[in-house]
Amino acid sequence: MTLKELIKAEVDEVSEKRLDELYSLIRQFKGEPEPREGRPSLMSRLKRIKIDAPEDFEANLDLYLSGEKSVDPDLR
Repeated sequence: MTLKELIKAEVDEVSEKRLDELYSLIRQFKGEPEPREGRPSLMSRLKRIKIDAPEDFEANLDLYLSGEKSVDPDLR
């Protein structure tokens, strides 16, 4: 049996209740590129960036960068 056939046989054994969960997992897996050896890809590193900023940060980025607006110290 090929690996794909083995996987299909295992999927056939999954209960109906858990198929939604399995389908979601497969969709997530399918959307991810193959992992490369060594360093993670640029996109995978960019996905991990979290920005804690005011609600208007995106719309007023230039004002924050120029110093015309400042971030509330309570956000940190």
